Amino acid sequence: MTDNEDLEQINSETVSRKTLKEITAPVSENLSEFRSFFKQTIKSDVFLLDQIVKYLLRQKGKELRPTLVFMTANLFGGVTHKSYIAATMIELLHTATLIHDDVVDEADSRRGFVSINKIWRNKAGVLLGDYLLSKGLLIALENKEYQLLEVQSRAVQAMSEGELRQLKTAGLFNMTEDRYFQIISEKTASLISTCCECGAVSVIEEEKTHELMRDIGLNIGIAFQIRDDLFDYGMYDIGKPTRNDIQERKVTLPLIKALEHAPKSKSAHIRALMKKRKKSSKNVDEIVNFVHDNGGMEYAKKTMYDHANKAIEKLKLVPASDARNDFVDLIEFVITRKK
Repeated sequence: MTDNEDLEQINSETVSRKTLKEITAPVSENLSEFRSFFKQTIKSDVFLLDQIVKYLLRQKGKELRPTLVFMTANLFGGVTHKSYIAATMIELLHTATLIHDDVVDEADSRRGFVSINKIWRNKAGVLLGDYLLSKGLLIALENKEYQLLEVQSRAVQAMSEGELRQLKTAGLFNMTEDRYFQIISEKTASLISTCCECGAVSVIEEEKTHELMRDIGLNIGIAFQIRDDLFDYGMYDIGKPTRNDIQERKVTLPLIKALEHAPKSKSAHIRALMKKRKKSSKNVDEIVNFVHDNGGMEYAKKTMYDHANKAIEKLKLVPASDARNDFVDLIEFVITRKK
């Protein structure tokens, strides 16, 4: 299963050569069929639930996770019915966690829409999330896809542990680089890893291949989350900055590394600013400038590239094909996207 062809590494000069639409073109028909499959799966004859589900279906995201399932399947022979089941289970899980996150965070919006919890209140949000999770279990059991269920159950456990670990760390305000990587590996990367593993499981029975894709997905997921964390400190090259992490007192990799590099007195001052529940625009600008001036951005970017390149390096174990090149294009997009 090896191939000696070199795959181009990603660095600070890399820009995505294609738009997301162009990148997903090889699986566009699969994504279209997936949307119908997903819509059919979550429909309900309970009026309130049906109304919320219809609203939910209007909130179309990038569909990164089903894309990863289908692109992985294409690496090893092509998309199967089992691939659609895997993608639907993952999207149900992902959507449920987003809805529950909005309830926990008391969010007002999601993907440009007023959040479900804001319109129908927290109770409906929690119950909808539970409904979607139950649908994921049922589709696995009805199709006797026990291996997919096992893989995704591990992801649910990891995501839950990551959320709780972050809550504890945030409360103590003692985030370290090791803790940061443990949390993002569990919270974000575990599900992206599951996409790649389930895509492989859906077409090939070889355990080594499942493990390989799980590892590739984990590195993609870590790079994906670091890119998200960079947005908060972005000025010109990272897309529109949100500053949400700063306002919510979330300590991420750019800040962790800047705090390590800066003099202790300056770091202590920035820690004090971060602890403030309400920060002025001047406070936020000071924190952002501190991160830029003390190497936080450069370190985080390099670490992001390193994980993306680990994924690309491991892809060399997959036979060369158009599908493998498509997969590399997707990795490039993940770490060069502007939002």
